[in-house]
Amino acid sequence: MDQTLISPQQLNVWLKGGESIVVIDTRSPEEYAKGHIPGAVNIRDIFTYLANSDPEGIAAMQQAFADAFGKAGLSGKERAVVYEDAMNTGYGQSCRGYYLLKMLGYPFASILHGGLRAWVGAGFPLSTAAATMKPVVFPFEADPSKVMVTKEDMLAALDDPSIVKLDVRDLDEWMGESSSPYGKDFCPRMGRLPGATWIEWYQMMDAESDPPVFRPKEAMCAAFGKVGITPESTVYVYCFKGARASNTYVALREAGVQNVKIYFGSWNEWSRDFSLPIEEGMPLSRQPMIA
Repeated sequence: MDQTLISPQQLNVWLKGGESIVVIDTRSPEEYAKGHIPGAVNIRDIFTYLANSDPEGIAAMQQAFADAFGKAGLSGKERAVVYEDAMNTGYGQSCRGYYLLKMLGYPFASILHGGLRAWVGAGFPLSTAAATMKPVVFPFEADPSKVMVTKEDMLAALDDPSIVKLDVRDLDEWMGESSSPYGKDFCPRMGRLPGATWIEWYQMMDAESDPPVFRPKEAMCAAFGKVGITPESTVYVYCFKGARASNTYVALREAGVQNVKIYFGSWNEWSRDFSLPIEEGMPLSRQPMIA
């Protein structure tokens, strides 16, 4: 059964019950070494990899992660459970890992809801022993178009009002005051895709929860509804490099929006191609929606 969000208690039951589970830690190697879920493997590239959406870039990304997940022991029979520290501190990197698995067509993938902090908060142990996995052949689907759009797809969508172009970056990026979360001038241009709608990805997280988790379905539906997104909408999501977009991808799916795809190259790719249009400065329409 495809269960996207799982609790620490559920993961513990699976691990104790001898289920075939591969737990994947997306944090830095230094954080991983200080303590991780027992048996977890560390794949930092889930967060750091920068993708291009041309055919060569997609093929390279597919191969890179097929290799990484194969080394982690995923053969198609095991359930992958991905986690980060907390779901509001890692730019949605556990969701990025989940999305990469879905992009590759992997059948069994879940996210630890609340991240490592939820695991520790539930009283479960950590380990400092690095996991040793037996490498296997990772099966992957060659066509990622079920969940991903390319730069060309996104360009074509700019003139299609039936497709919501959803920007989920931080406010300063949306307003064209910074080019990335890594510094104002990390990318050569600041702004947004023309015609984009904005919801800051943090709005899908329950700020009152400790650690943060996704808001209830009804609250997420209401937030999306304020910008015209319904379960029947077609939504193309982007951010800077696909992490925050992956978090929102999960939120949209949890809210019942089924036709969702990510422009994974996102602003990091789009802003570097000066032939592509951008919108700069204060949005004249689609004013930022602050909940």
